[in-house]
Amino acid sequence: MQWPRLFRLRTILLSFSLVVLLIPLGSLYLFRLFEDELVLRTELELIAQSAVLAAHYKQQVLALDADQASSFGQKLRSLPQSDEYYQPIKPMLSLSTADPLPRRPNPHPAFGPTNSAATAIGEAMEPILRDTQRVMLAGMRVLDWRGVVIAGRNEVGTSLAHVKEVVNAMQGRYSANIRQRISSEPEPALSSISRGSQIRIFTAYPILHEKRLLGIIYLSRSPENILRFLYQERERVIWPTLMIVLLTFLLAIVISSRIVRPIKALIRQTERVASDVEAKIKPIKKPGTYELAQLSESFAQMSNCLYERTRYIEEFATHVSHEFKTPLTAMQGALELLLDHPDMPSTQQQRFLNNLLSDTDRLKTLVTGLLELARADSQQALQVSTTLGPVLDELAHIYGNRGLNLTVGEGLSDLRLAIETDALKTILGNLMANSLEQGADRVVIEQFNSTKNEVTLSLLDNGPGISPANQEHIFTPFFTTRRHQGGTGLGLGIVQSLLKAYHGKIVLGESEQGARFLVLLISSPP
Repeated sequence: MQWPRLFRLRTILLSFSLVVLLIPLGSLYLFRLFEDELVLRTELELIAQSAVLAAHYKQQVLALDADQASSFGQKLRSLPQSDEYYQPIKPMLSLSTADPLPRRPNPHPAFGPTNSAATAIGEAMEPILRDTQRVMLAGMRVLDWRGVVIAGRNEVGTSLAHVKEVVNAMQGRYSANIRQRISSEPEPALSSISRGSQIRIFTAYPILHEKRLLGIIYLSRSPENILRFLYQERERVIWPTLMIVLLTFLLAIVISSRIVRPIKALIRQTERVASDVEAKIKPIKKPGTYELAQLSESFAQMSNCLYERTRYIEEFATHVSHEFKTPLTAMQGALELLLDHPDMPSTQQQRFLNNLLSDTDRLKTLVTGLLELARADSQQALQVSTTLGPVLDELAHIYGNRGLNLTVGEGLSDLRLAIETDALKTILGNLMANSLEQGADRVVIEQFNSTKNEVTLSLLDNGPGISPANQEHIFTPFFTTRRHQGGTGLGLGIVQSLLKAYHGKIVLGESEQGARFLVLLISSPP
């Protein structure tokens, strides 16, 4: 049976498992994407704050008198040239591409005296830092051009010139790093899925004027906790969450329709067969998967075979009882007559005894035929092959002695057939015996429309043939036109059963004279 395009069960289960696996992985990817976005947003905010503080710092430097301004800052040689008025700084940090650095090193003692003008500017900016910090929650330090802290609470007067991001800023380049953050309080359990609470963003913003480094704005802040962020953005997050739930639900429905529903249909069919063995089952219309389609097809074939076998047994039992009843009734009648009339003339007694012997022989023949038919019905196909030539030679010798001449067509002797030798002898021997019993004295065997994988043998005799009225019944068990001559009507049934075991078949062919049987067999490679 040709089914529409169906996927194999293992393909569906594998696809479902991969999708289920990808859902949390996709969610984790989105989670990390959100986390990276929070890091970038934090850095961008620190850049904006640094720019404002740097502008205020620069204005105070420009307000100094000429003597102080001339000695303020440090000349940079490798500062990149840029004539553009706008010089935006793009955030550069990402948790997915960089591992956090260790905690920021502790400050070192400053070397040499601090510039008095820089110290004054730092003291002036200290209130601004405190007021800004109350809102932005960022760590703020203002450094001079040597990396010494001039504003920033308890670190004023110490040096951060050895810190990586400050080193880069002292060369006139903006620098930012992600560093580990160690909190004094234990993190809640849910925070373990986010790294945002365990890191801190550090930015070092150089304050430049006419190729001179005037100072550095050094800020730090932890990114916003992603769980808090998701709660704040819950109206936007709820839709992807609902989509994931809906996708999982749809996958469950697909699995149910592809697997569970066809299985339930098969269960209903098995219950139907269990309650009514003669019920004919058809393959389910929507098997869902390739394996279930095969299973449904096999189950339908099995139920139909059970139905045919049941019908066959019923008909067979009817025929057997009828065939046995006739001679048994005759035997019982003859015996009753012999018992009731002991003074019966000897000639009449002998006639009844001969009838009893004839009926006994018929019963013996029926039993032998039934045993052969039973063996043929239970025949198991063997993985063997037989050359046709030796079988035909043996049959030609056997039936030639009985008056039946066998003529073999060209090319038959070398044919190899996928059938056991004794089974092939029984098939061809029964057909030749039928021809002989019908009065034929010649049988011609030749090929008929054979193909590469199949061989069709034509057996044509020169007997009287089969009348149109009997042609429909010749393969019916126990049907015979020679019952009075001892015929059982089981020969063609045995032939059919043997051929069925080896995937062959027999049909009655057309002929102008005599009877023609076409026997299809599977060919075997040499």
